[in-house]
Amino acid sequence: MKKNGIYRKVMFALTIAVMMVSVMTARAASQHPEYLTALADLRAARWLIDHHPSITWVQSTDEANAIKAIDAAIEEINKAGIDDGKDIDDHAKVQEIPDRGGRLRRAIELFKQIQQRINEKEDDSFAHGLRGRIVQHIDLAIRFTNKAILTR
Repeated sequence: MKKNGIYRKVMFALTIAVMMVSVMTARAASQHPEYLTALADLRAARWLIDHHPSITWVQSTDEANAIKAIDAAIEEINKAGIDDGKDIDDHAKVQEIPDRGGRLRRAIELFKQIQQRINEKEDDSFAHGLRGRIVQHIDLAIRFTNKAILTR
């Protein structure tokens, strides 16, 4: 009988904890919807750089470094409690671009859209540091993606 009571208390405490985390995450996301859009665009840009229709394709070091920078930007957003719960490979439908240069240029367009979106309004100290770190990662991704365009 005692075990059943302890089990109920533990389950109640876990339920409350999960609910609190969900509410906090939803609140952060609702306060910063531009970061949710940035997540979607980062995933799409990542797919454009990482996905190649040809089986003979070999990923360049610059492309791999751009993907690492994208992953770091995504991680910053997630650490801030802004998470839509989607897998890194779950992105909006991206138009298939058969040529490598076209895919990389489209990824750069997405990076620039993200930067514009998250730079539009920031009077919140919570997001100010976050924005700076994300912009640094995106700047790196742009630099590596531009290098990848020029080296092939």
